[in-house]
Amino acid sequence: MKQNIVISENITSDLSNAINGCKHDRVFVLTDHNTREKCWGRIKDCPALRDAMLIRIPPGDDNKTIDTLSMVWSRLGEHGATRHSCMINLGGGMVTDLGGMAAATFKRGINFINVPTTLLAMTDASTGGKTGVNFNGLKNEVGVFADSHCTIIDTAFLATLDDRELRSGYAEMLKHSLLKDRETWAELMNYDLAHPDLHMLRGMVAKSIEVKRLVVEQDPLERGLRKALNLGHTIGHAVESLAMRRGRPLPHGYAVAYGLAGELYMSARLAGLHTNVMHQTARYISDYYGRADITCNDYDELLELMSHDKKNIAGSTRFTLLGDIGDIRIDQTACREDIMEALDFMREG
Repeated sequence: MKQNIVISENITSDLSNAINGCKHDRVFVLTDHNTREKCWGRIKDCPALRDAMLIRIPPGDDNKTIDTLSMVWSRLGEHGATRHSCMINLGGGMVTDLGGMAAATFKRGINFINVPTTLLAMTDASTGGKTGVNFNGLKNEVGVFADSHCTIIDTAFLATLDDRELRSGYAEMLKHSLLKDRETWAELMNYDLAHPDLHMLRGMVAKSIEVKRLVVEQDPLERGLRKALNLGHTIGHAVESLAMRRGRPLPHGYAVAYGLAGELYMSARLAGLHTNVMHQTARYISDYYGRADITCNDYDELLELMSHDKKNIAGSTRFTLLGDIGDIRIDQTACREDIMEALDFMREG
Protein backbone atom coordinates (compact mmCIF):
# COMPACT_ATOMS: atom_id res chain seq x y z
CA MET A 1 0.00 0.00 0.00
CA LYS A 2 1.39 3.40 -1.00
CA GLN A 3 1.79 5.77 1.92
CA ASN A 4 0.46 9.29 1.55
CA ILE A 5 3.41 11.43 2.69
CA VAL A 6 3.43 15.14 1.86
CA ILE A 7 6.65 17.15 2.14
CA SER A 8 4.97 20.47 2.77
CA GLU A 9 5.93 23.96 1.66
CA ASN A 10 2.58 25.39 2.84
CA ILE A 11 1.26 23.50 5.83
CA THR A 12 -1.99 25.47 6.12
CA SER A 13 -2.96 24.59 2.57
CA ASP A 14 -1.72 21.00 2.73
CA LEU A 15 -3.41 20.28 6.05
CA SER A 16 -6.69 21.78 4.83
CA ASN A 17 -6.54 19.62 1.72
CA ALA A 18 -5.84 16.53 3.80
CA ILE A 19 -8.71 17.19 6.21
CA ASN A 20 -11.16 18.10 3.46
CA GLY A 21 -10.16 14.97 1.55
CA CYS A 22 -11.05 12.85 4.55
CA LYS A 23 -14.81 12.62 5.17
CA HIS A 24 -15.49 13.66 8.74
CA ASP A 25 -18.11 15.05 11.08
CA ARG A 26 -15.73 16.39 13.75
CA VAL A 27 -12.01 17.10 13.93
CA PHE A 28 -9.87 16.50 17.01
CA VAL A 29 -6.26 17.60 17.49
CA LEU A 30 -4.02 15.63 19.85
CA THR A 31 -0.99 17.46 21.27
CA ASP A 32 1.20 17.19 24.31
CA HIS A 33 1.92 20.21 26.50
CA ASN A 34 5.10 21.05 24.58
CA THR A 35 3.63 20.92 21.08
CA ARG A 36 0.56 22.84 22.22
CA GLU A 37 2.88 25.66 23.26
CA LYS A 38 5.48 25.53 20.45
CA CYS A 39 3.69 24.11 17.40
CA TRP A 40 -0.07 24.65 17.57
CA GLY A 41 0.35 28.29 16.56
CA ARG A 42 1.72 27.22 13.18
CA ILE A 43 -1.49 25.41 12.19
CA LYS A 44 -4.24 26.91 14.34
CA ASP A 45 -5.38 29.34 11.61
CA CYS A 46 -6.01 26.50 9.19
CA PRO A 47 -9.69 26.97 8.13
CA ALA A 48 -10.38 23.25 8.43
CA LEU A 49 -9.45 23.42 12.13
CA ARG A 50 -11.83 26.26 12.98
CA ASP A 51 -14.12 24.06 15.10
CA ALA A 52 -11.54 21.46 16.10
CA MET A 53 -11.45 20.11 19.64
CA LEU A 54 -7.99 19.99 21.27
CA ILE A 55 -6.95 17.03 23.44
CA ARG A 56 -3.77 17.59 25.42
CA ILE A 57 -1.67 14.86 27.04
CA PRO A 58 1.49 15.03 29.18
CA PRO A 59 4.78 14.82 27.25
CA GLY A 60 7.49 12.18 27.38
CA ASP A 61 7.79 8.51 26.52
CA ASP A 62 7.08 7.56 30.13
CA ASN A 63 3.52 8.81 29.46
CA LYS A 64 3.06 6.58 26.40
CA THR A 65 0.91 4.24 28.47
CA ILE A 66 -2.44 2.49 28.62
CA ASP A 67 -3.60 5.14 31.12
CA THR A 68 -2.88 8.00 28.70
CA LEU A 69 -4.45 6.04 25.86
CA SER A 70 -7.58 5.52 27.97
CA MET A 71 -7.69 9.26 28.70
CA VAL A 72 -7.67 10.03 24.96
CA TRP A 73 -10.49 7.54 24.34
CA SER A 74 -12.45 9.19 27.17
CA ARG A 75 -11.97 12.69 25.74
CA LEU A 76 -13.07 11.54 22.31
CA GLY A 77 -16.21 9.99 23.78
CA GLU A 78 -17.00 12.96 26.04
CA HIS A 79 -16.81 15.39 23.10
CA GLY A 80 -18.97 13.47 20.69
CA ALA A 81 -16.50 11.70 18.44
CA THR A 82 -18.07 9.14 16.13
CA ARG A 83 -16.59 6.54 13.80
CA HIS A 84 -16.71 9.28 11.13
CA SER A 85 -14.50 11.72 13.08
CA CYS A 86 -10.88 12.55 12.26
CA MET A 87 -7.94 13.13 14.58
CA ILE A 88 -4.82 15.19 13.86
CA ASN A 89 -1.74 13.98 15.76
CA LEU A 90 0.46 17.07 16.20
CA GLY A 91 3.67 16.17 17.96
CA GLY A 92 6.66 13.91 18.27
CA GLY A 93 6.83 10.15 18.12
CA MET A 94 5.06 9.67 21.44
CA VAL A 95 2.04 11.65 20.16
CA THR A 96 1.92 9.97 16.74
CA ASP A 97 2.37 6.48 18.24
CA LEU A 98 -0.25 6.89 20.94
CA GLY A 99 -2.58 9.03 18.83
CA GLY A 100 -2.47 6.54 15.98
CA MET A 101 -3.28 3.74 18.43
CA ALA A 102 -6.19 5.73 19.91
CA ALA A 103 -7.62 6.52 16.47
CA ALA A 104 -7.15 2.98 15.17
CA THR A 105 -9.09 1.47 18.08
CA PHE A 106 -11.76 4.07 18.97
CA LYS A 107 -15.11 2.96 17.48
CA ARG A 108 -13.01 0.25 15.73
CA GLY A 109 -11.09 2.91 13.88
CA ILE A 110 -11.36 6.55 12.86
CA ASN A 111 -9.24 8.42 10.32
CA PHE A 112 -6.13 10.21 11.54
CA ILE A 113 -3.55 12.55 10.05
CA ASN A 114 -0.01 12.78 11.41
CA VAL A 115 1.76 16.14 11.60
CA PRO A 116 5.15 15.22 13.12
CA THR A 117 7.02 18.04 14.84
CA THR A 118 10.31 16.35 15.79
CA LEU A 119 13.03 14.95 13.57
CA LEU A 120 12.51 11.50 15.11
CA ALA A 121 8.81 11.54 14.30
CA MET A 122 9.39 12.84 10.76
CA THR A 123 11.94 10.20 9.84
CA ASP A 124 10.56 7.25 11.80
CA ALA A 125 7.58 7.23 14.13
CA SER A 126 4.92 9.00 12.05
CA THR A 127 5.43 6.97 8.86
CA GLY A 128 5.02 3.27 8.28
CA GLY A 129 1.76 2.52 10.09
CA LYS A 130 3.11 1.34 13.45
CA THR A 131 1.18 2.58 16.48
CA GLY A 132 1.38 1.58 20.11
CA VAL A 133 2.09 2.17 23.76
CA ASN A 134 4.66 0.91 26.26
CA PHE A 135 3.48 -1.81 28.64
CA ASN A 136 4.96 -3.79 31.54
CA GLY A 137 8.23 -1.88 31.22
CA LEU A 138 8.67 -2.87 27.57
CA LYS A 139 8.89 -0.50 24.61
CA ASN A 140 5.88 -0.50 22.24
CA GLU A 141 4.65 -3.80 23.69
CA VAL A 142 1.00 -3.21 22.72
CA GLY A 143 -0.01 -1.74 19.38
CA VAL A 144 -1.55 -2.20 15.96
CA PHE A 145 -0.61 -1.54 12.35
CA ALA A 146 -2.73 1.37 11.11
CA ASP A 147 -1.91 3.76 8.27
CA SER A 148 -2.59 7.44 8.66
CA HIS A 149 -4.85 9.03 6.07
CA CYS A 150 -1.92 11.34 5.42
CA THR A 151 1.39 12.34 7.00
CA ILE A 152 2.43 15.95 6.48
CA ILE A 153 6.12 16.78 6.93
CA ASP A 154 6.89 20.46 7.59
CA THR A 155 10.59 20.80 8.37
CA ALA A 156 10.03 24.32 9.71
CA PHE A 157 9.11 22.60 12.99
CA LEU A 158 12.76 21.57 13.34
CA ALA A 159 13.58 25.11 14.49
CA THR A 160 11.61 24.38 17.71
CA LEU A 161 13.86 21.46 18.72
CA ASP A 162 16.64 21.51 21.25
CA ASP A 163 19.98 19.83 20.62
CA ARG A 164 19.01 16.55 22.31
CA GLU A 165 15.80 16.14 20.31
CA LEU A 166 17.58 16.87 17.04
CA ARG A 167 20.26 14.28 17.74
CA SER A 168 17.64 11.72 18.72
CA GLY A 169 15.99 11.97 15.30
CA TYR A 170 19.30 12.02 13.48
CA ALA A 171 20.12 8.53 14.79
CA GLU A 172 17.26 7.08 12.73
CA MET A 173 18.56 8.95 9.69
CA LEU A 174 21.98 7.42 10.32
CA LYS A 175 20.36 3.99 10.37
CA HIS A 176 18.58 4.68 7.07
CA SER A 177 21.87 5.75 5.48
CA LEU A 178 23.49 2.44 6.47
CA LEU A 179 20.61 0.59 4.83
CA LYS A 180 20.88 2.61 1.62
CA ASP A 181 24.37 3.26 0.19
CA ARG A 182 27.82 4.63 0.90
CA GLU A 183 27.11 8.04 -0.61
CA THR A 184 24.18 8.64 1.74
CA TRP A 185 26.13 7.30 4.72
CA ALA A 186 29.11 9.54 3.93
CA GLU A 187 26.82 12.58 3.72
CA LEU A 188 25.54 11.89 7.23
CA MET A 189 29.02 11.14 8.58
CA ASN A 190 30.14 14.59 7.39
CA TYR A 191 27.24 16.49 8.96
CA ASP A 192 28.19 18.55 12.03
CA LEU A 193 25.57 17.85 14.68
CA ALA A 194 27.28 20.27 17.05
CA HIS A 195 26.46 23.15 14.68
CA PRO A 196 23.44 21.89 12.70
CA ASP A 197 22.63 23.53 9.38
CA LEU A 198 18.83 23.21 9.26
CA HIS A 199 18.62 24.18 5.60
CA MET A 200 20.96 21.33 4.66
CA LEU A 201 19.14 18.98 7.04
CA ARG A 202 15.79 19.55 5.34
CA GLY A 203 17.01 17.96 2.11
CA MET A 204 18.53 15.05 4.03
CA VAL A 205 15.21 14.46 5.84
CA ALA A 206 13.35 13.93 2.56
CA LYS A 207 15.93 11.33 1.45
CA SER A 208 15.71 9.54 4.78
CA ILE A 209 11.92 9.36 4.68
CA GLU A 210 12.12 7.92 1.17
CA VAL A 211 14.32 5.05 2.39
CA LYS A 212 11.73 4.05 4.97
CA ARG A 213 8.79 4.57 2.60
CA LEU A 214 10.22 2.23 -0.02
CA VAL A 215 10.87 -0.50 2.55
CA VAL A 216 7.45 -0.23 4.20
CA GLU A 217 5.55 -0.27 0.92
CA GLN A 218 7.19 -3.59 0.03
CA ASP A 219 6.51 -5.14 3.46
CA PRO A 220 3.89 -3.19 5.44
CA LEU A 221 3.35 -5.84 8.15
CA GLU A 222 7.01 -6.66 8.83
CA ARG A 223 7.00 -10.19 7.47
CA GLY A 224 10.42 -9.87 5.84
CA LEU A 225 12.22 -6.87 4.34
CA ARG A 226 10.80 -4.36 6.82
CA LYS A 227 12.86 -6.01 9.53
CA ALA A 228 15.77 -4.12 7.94
CA LEU A 229 14.47 -1.04 9.73
CA ASN A 230 15.24 -2.74 13.05
CA LEU A 231 18.98 -2.28 12.59
CA GLY A 232 20.26 -1.04 15.95
CA HIS A 233 16.93 -1.67 17.64
CA THR A 234 17.33 -5.10 19.28
CA ILE A 235 20.09 -3.77 21.52
CA GLY A 236 18.73 -0.22 21.41
CA HIS A 237 15.27 -1.10 22.69
CA ALA A 238 16.82 -3.13 25.52
CA VAL A 239 18.95 -0.15 26.56
CA GLU A 240 15.90 2.12 26.34
CA SER A 241 13.72 -0.27 28.37
CA LEU A 242 16.43 -0.63 31.02
CA ALA A 243 16.62 3.15 31.38
CA MET A 244 12.83 3.29 31.65
CA ARG A 245 12.81 0.63 34.39
CA ARG A 246 15.30 2.65 36.38
CA GLY A 247 13.38 5.89 36.15
CA ARG A 248 15.94 7.56 33.88
CA PRO A 249 14.18 7.70 30.50
CA LEU A 250 16.53 7.83 27.51
CA PRO A 251 15.57 9.47 24.20
CA HIS A 252 14.74 6.76 21.68
CA GLY A 253 17.30 7.98 19.16
CA TYR A 254 20.13 7.87 21.70
CA ALA A 255 19.26 4.24 22.48
CA VAL A 256 19.19 3.47 18.73
CA ALA A 257 22.59 5.15 18.29
CA TYR A 258 24.09 2.96 21.02
CA GLY A 259 22.35 -0.07 19.53
CA LEU A 260 23.82 0.74 16.11
CA ALA A 261 27.32 0.71 17.56
CA GLY A 262 26.73 -2.69 19.14
CA GLU A 263 25.04 -4.24 16.11
CA LEU A 264 27.66 -2.91 13.70
CA TYR A 265 30.23 -4.71 15.85
CA MET A 266 28.18 -7.89 15.47
CA SER A 267 27.92 -7.19 11.72
CA ALA A 268 31.71 -7.00 11.45
CA ARG A 269 32.21 -10.14 13.51
CA LEU A 270 29.42 -12.27 12.05
CA ALA A 271 28.47 -10.86 8.64
CA GLY A 272 31.67 -9.47 7.16
CA LEU A 273 31.04 -5.72 7.50
CA HIS A 274 34.29 -3.80 6.96
CA THR A 275 35.66 -2.64 10.28
CA ASN A 276 36.26 0.87 8.89
CA VAL A 277 32.48 1.37 8.64
CA MET A 278 32.05 0.05 12.16
CA HIS A 279 34.76 2.27 13.65
CA GLN A 280 33.82 5.46 11.76
CA THR A 281 30.15 5.13 12.70
CA ALA A 282 30.90 4.22 16.31
CA ARG A 283 33.27 7.21 16.59
CA TYR A 284 30.59 9.55 15.22
CA ILE A 285 28.10 8.15 17.75
CA SER A 286 30.58 8.52 20.60
CA ASP A 287 31.36 12.12 19.59
CA TYR A 288 27.73 13.27 19.45
CA TYR A 289 25.84 10.88 21.76
CA GLY A 290 28.45 9.93 24.34
CA ARG A 291 28.50 6.41 25.76
CA ALA A 292 25.61 4.28 26.98
CA ASP A 293 25.16 4.55 30.75
CA ILE A 294 25.54 0.83 31.46
CA THR A 295 28.09 -1.46 33.08
CA CYS A 296 28.89 -5.14 32.65
CA ASN A 297 26.65 -5.75 35.65
CA ASP A 298 23.68 -4.78 33.44
CA TYR A 299 24.35 -7.37 30.73
CA ASP A 300 22.11 -10.13 32.09
CA GLU A 301 19.19 -7.74 32.38
CA LEU A 302 19.81 -6.40 28.87
CA LEU A 303 19.85 -9.97 27.50
CA GLU A 304 16.59 -10.66 29.31
CA LEU A 305 15.03 -7.55 27.76
CA MET A 306 16.26 -8.60 24.29
CA SER A 307 14.49 -11.93 24.78
CA HIS A 308 11.15 -10.03 24.70
CA ASP A 309 11.86 -8.40 21.34
CA LYS A 310 8.94 -8.74 18.91
CA LYS A 311 11.28 -9.87 16.09
CA ASN A 312 12.30 -13.01 17.96
CA ILE A 313 11.41 -16.40 16.51
CA ALA A 314 10.84 -19.53 18.62
CA GLY A 315 12.55 -17.93 21.60
CA SER A 316 15.68 -17.05 19.63
CA THR A 317 16.81 -13.40 19.72
CA ARG A 318 17.08 -12.05 16.17
CA PHE A 319 19.14 -9.16 14.85
CA THR A 320 19.32 -7.18 11.63
CA LEU A 321 22.98 -7.04 10.57
CA LEU A 322 24.93 -5.72 7.58
CA GLY A 323 27.39 -7.50 5.29
CA ASP A 324 28.17 -4.04 3.91
CA ILE A 325 26.38 -0.71 3.68
CA GLY A 326 23.17 -1.58 1.85
CA ASP A 327 23.76 -5.35 2.21
CA ILE A 328 21.04 -6.21 4.71
CA ARG A 329 20.88 -9.50 6.63
CA ILE A 330 17.62 -9.97 8.56
CA ASP A 331 16.78 -12.63 11.17
CA GLN A 332 20.40 -13.16 12.21
CA THR A 333 21.23 -15.01 15.43
CA ALA A 334 24.19 -14.62 17.77
CA CYS A 335 25.52 -16.54 20.74
CA ARG A 336 25.64 -15.04 24.22
CA GLU A 337 29.39 -14.38 23.95
CA ASP A 338 28.99 -12.40 20.71
CA ILE A 339 26.25 -10.26 22.23
CA MET A 340 28.35 -9.62 25.34
CA GLU A 341 31.28 -8.53 23.17
CA ALA A 342 28.96 -6.20 21.24
CA LEU A 343 27.83 -4.66 24.54
CA ASP A 344 31.49 -4.23 25.53
CA PHE A 345 32.18 -2.41 22.26
CA MET A 346 29.07 -0.25 22.64
CA ARG A 347 30.11 0.70 26.16
CA GLU A 348 33.84 1.16 25.67
CA GLY A 349 34.51 1.49 21.92
